[in-house]
Amino acid sequence: MTLQLRVYVPPHPLIKHWLAVARDAGTPSVLFRSAMTELGRWLTYEAARDWLPTQEIAVQSPLDTCPATVIDPQVPMAVVPILRAGLGLLEGAQTLLPLASIYHLGLARDEETLQPHCYLNKLPEKFDPQTRVLITDPMLATGGSIMAAMAELTQRGADPTLMRIVCVVAAPPALQKLSEAYPGLIIYTATIDEKLNNQGYIVPGLGDAGDRIFGT
Repeated sequence: MTLQLRVYVPPHPLIKHWLAVARDAGTPSVLFRSAMTELGRWLTYEAARDWLPTQEIAVQSPLDTCPATVIDPQVPMAVVPILRAGLGLLEGAQTLLPLASIYHLGLARDEETLQPHCYLNKLPEKFDPQTRVLITDPMLATGGSIMAAMAELTQRGADPTLMRIVCVVAAPPALQKLSEAYPGLIIYTATIDEKLNNQGYIVPGLGDAGDRIFGT
């Protein structure tokens, strides 16, 4: 079967609501952070569907023994927030994946060339090949940062078909690059916007998510 990039835009009313809050230029930083946390939570909830490994066990109810399905604790989980804006989605994601290891990856974009450079890399030398990796990055715009992150992850043994990307807004240039390089990848986003401006920002987008999260 030929692999193909899949992008899901869940029609959840809470995702739509918090996207509207995040889009509003009048939203103060403290409320914008809340919007990012909630979007991280609900998008991760959707991404976890049919993705988290499970196992069948038996439990004793107050009345009888019965079959049950639980998350398999033997399969490693990892969350990789792309700094710094990816931290805004991390809190919500972490509430649903409390046992996941957190690996920070710091990427900054040169505003002239639009190319990313790495200033912090806390990824392990090698991932277990079965590791489920969730990447959080609010904006998939030009694709530079997410492609750099994917390169770092895959060269350490992470399997793209077991990864999920959670973002708030995606744009065609980033999706096209990911589709060509990682056709088995799956993305969950609150929306897809149609274009970038001359500075490489998504329009209408959110503005600079990092600045709005941290107020700097």
